[in-house]
Amino acid sequence: MPTTMALPPLLTLQSIRLTFGGTALLEDIEMAVAPGDRLCLVGRNGSGKSTLLKIVAGLVEADGGRRFVQPGATVRYLAQEPDLSGFDTTLAYVEDGLAPGDDHYRAQYLLGELGLTGEEHPSKLSGGEARRAALARALAPEPDILLLDEPTNHLDLPAIEWLEEELSSMRSALVLISHDRRFLQDLARSTLWLDRGVLRRMDQGFSNFETWRDEVLEQEERDRHKLDRKIVAEEHWVRYGVTARRKRNMGRMRALADLRSQRREQRKVQGNVKLAASEGETSGKVVAKCEGISKSFGERTIVENFSTIIQRGDRVGIIGPNGAGKTTLLNLLTGALEPDSGKIKLGTNLQMVTLDQRRASLDPSWTLREALTDGRGDKVEVAGVTKHVVAYMKDFLFTPEQAGTPISALSGGERGRLMLARALSTPSNLLVLDEPTNDLDLETLDLLQEMIADYSGTVILVSHDRDFLDRVATSVIAGEGDGRWIEYAGGYTDMVAQRGHGVRARSGTEPTQTRAEKPSQAAPKAEPKPQQAKRKLSFKEKHALETLPGEMEALQDKIARHAKRMADPDFYSRDPDGFQRVSAELQDLETKLAEAEERWLELEMLREELEGK
Repeated sequence: MPTTMALPPLLTLQSIRLTFGGTALLEDIEMAVAPGDRLCLVGRNGSGKSTLLKIVAGLVEADGGRRFVQPGATVRYLAQEPDLSGFDTTLAYVEDGLAPGDDHYRAQYLLGELGLTGEEHPSKLSGGEARRAALARALAPEPDILLLDEPTNHLDLPAIEWLEEELSSMRSALVLISHDRRFLQDLARSTLWLDRGVLRRMDQGFSNFETWRDEVLEQEERDRHKLDRKIVAEEHWVRYGVTARRKRNMGRMRALADLRSQRREQRKVQGNVKLAASEGETSGKVVAKCEGISKSFGERTIVENFSTIIQRGDRVGIIGPNGAGKTTLLNLLTGALEPDSGKIKLGTNLQMVTLDQRRASLDPSWTLREALTDGRGDKVEVAGVTKHVVAYMKDFLFTPEQAGTPISALSGGERGRLMLARALSTPSNLLVLDEPTNDLDLETLDLLQEMIADYSGTVILVSHDRDFLDRVATSVIAGEGDGRWIEYAGGYTDMVAQRGHGVRARSGTEPTQTRAEKPSQAAPKAEPKPQQAKRKLSFKEKHALETLPGEMEALQDKIARHAKRMADPDFYSRDPDGFQRVSAELQDLETKLAEAEERWLELEMLREELEGK
């Protein structure tokens, strides 16, 4: 039977090494990109993902190693901060990236899909518009290898979903860096994980990444524990064995030195951000009540005849295309803006904290210490606990040396963490989050989701992150165009199921429903249609369902060890107190295991019931 020959890689990296400031950023990196590959590159902020992608693109030269590209293979790279200088229009910039024989119509098509005409002068572009022009330039030639660094930044939901479809239809090999989970899940077939200078590859999509990552880290922890035990045994021999024998076994001493050196040099996984919100007094049951509110600017209607009730504990997401008026609606709901007509009544005892997507409240001349303390002393009070500012900085992965760093020198990810740190240190019962996921890595997003799930107050957020909305929102308010907003129960996926489509661009086609058939205001929460009352697992339930099997396995291991000790016929006579203690612990462990098994069974049955609906 004939066999199919595997195609050779289009690009390879061999033994790539790079050092910054005496610290190894990349160590012996091996990487291959084959025709048709769909690779996502993931890792913590600061792990070197963007630098590695620049090495792949040939824009950064490594300290050592070899980069090889197949002759004739084309590579295109989307930078986070593109340079459009030297071009008169965006169309000229995009067409400059085309090779002879490429379709020039595609340049105009891509610019139009991304909301540009092609006539814009680069000097007049916003940062988001420049990014969209650069994205069109990267996509236009349909290269053999397409390298995209955070391609969804500055894109709204319609543009993100359009980009997914466009990339899916292309034959180019892809290497993607993104914090958008749904984007990675939909596109990636293999995962590259850059962690502490080492690149690992898993030939499965991103949806399997977190399980794989946790398994790798758990094995590292077991290996570290074994090494610690071995060091203790060797130190015991050094202290007592040398004296007994009155001579030194130099080979064994060198082995101990090597073990200690290994332990010192082991690069432990970077810690997680520790998120805890300082919760204020309890607000009234009704946080905001809107009755038929409308708002226009000039002849343009932003909100028309919208009604809703937001109650204590709700997590309300606001979604829509760029320019739909999401921030205007947010300002109306929180009382920052008065409606032209209708009534807004805010609840009692509200303590609101806002996270601004533009990071506008950060004075660039402040140092990190001043930003966290507002220039007053060196203490921060968080969730009722007073901390030194340096300890609080460490909770958000800042080093003590960064205390005097001006904010203007921080990266986008660091500014995002700083804004979270400031917002969460202020007592509140209403969190208003405008694009909170910008520049946050996946692990920090996980912890932000968990913090929101545990927060006893109310959350109103604007986001284009579909996965984030699915994980935290109890309802979403979606812009339907022409100032109409409708509220849907559940997260983004629930909204799509009820609505029949995702968020459409302002200039896009209207849904099949005619204007006369469309409701003029939000569907009330209290009277949802039967199909809208779809129950889904909460974030805590999903988390428990994923973690309980591991907890049960750990309990079973402990029970087995205790049972083995109890089986020793001499245990009681040798140590009666120890026997009683182990017996009590065994009974407690068996009770915990039974409770965990019962809880897991309940959740699994609930999951099957919900998925079967």
